[in-house]
Amino acid sequence: MINYRVENLDALVQELQKEGVTILDKVESYDYGKFVHILDPEGNKIELWEPNDVEYEKLGNSMGAETTK
Repeated sequence: MINYRVENLDALVQELQKEGVTILDKVESYDYGKFVHILDPEGNKIELWEPNDVEYEKLGNSMGAETTK
């Protein structure tokens, strides 16, 4: 599955729906961001992610990961 980082996921989902894109689920929110899954024209599942960079970095730091910023 491909994962794309996006801005303003809710507005993007509305635009994708207008264009007839298949939205597989509802937008789910977590401390580290929002997610939704769509299908491309060939039926491949794509994950769209609007990160909360502050919380995501905290999560990574708590696991000993380094950021690439």
